[in-house]
Amino acid sequence: MSLPLAVLRPEPGNTATAQAIEALGRRAIRLPLFRIVPMMWEPPAAAAHDALILTSANAVRQAGAALATYAALPVHAVGGATATAARAAGLRVVVTGEADGQALLDAAERTGVRRALLLTARDRAVERHPVLTAVRAVYASEAIEGVDAAVLAGSVALVHSRRAARRLVELVADRGTIAVVAIAPAVAAVLGDGWRAVAIAGRPDDAMVVTAAAALADRLSRD
Repeated sequence: MSLPLAVLRPEPGNTATAQAIEALGRRAIRLPLFRIVPMMWEPPAAAAHDALILTSANAVRQAGAALATYAALPVHAVGGATATAARAAGLRVVVTGEADGQALLDAAERTGVRRALLLTARDRAVERHPVLTAVRAVYASEAIEGVDAAVLAGSVALVHSRRAARRLVELVADRGTIAVVAIAPAVAAVLGDGWRAVAIAGRPDDAMVVTAAAALADRLSRD
């Protein structure tokens, strides 16, 4: 029997990923490490910007009615899930990046973006960049206390962010019993060594994380 796949991301992503795993006939362990909460924020004028940068679908979900202010701006998004959420919210996605926020901003700069607005999390990887003229935190990811990491023993854990990687490292006493799949190389770097196995998704989206985790689970079950 293949190893179970543990989903650590907050809701609503946790349920979506777990359901995708279960649709494959596999067992999912649902263990969110964080909860997403909206933040009050002051929307800058859309006319002051030439692009909107989105690095997470949570920014789209939590920005509220003010998001519609930027419907005319071209959107640069990290990952397919963020792009899909942006389109569903009526935004115009022109670029879907396949790496991380830093790489997306570097690419935007090469295409001529000079006055971008970034909607993001309170705790974020990107603080500044030459193309950014404004950064607004529209949501926070709050750690859930009392998480029982012991249930992860013998599983493959899906790690969707650097913050989740740091939290997992804090919670796990024996890394050797858990395999991990990181959404990107930067996330794998935070996880460090000592895990039963480490794999990295082929591109930074949930579907590829699930695919990589299933493949790793099958390989470890055969060993």
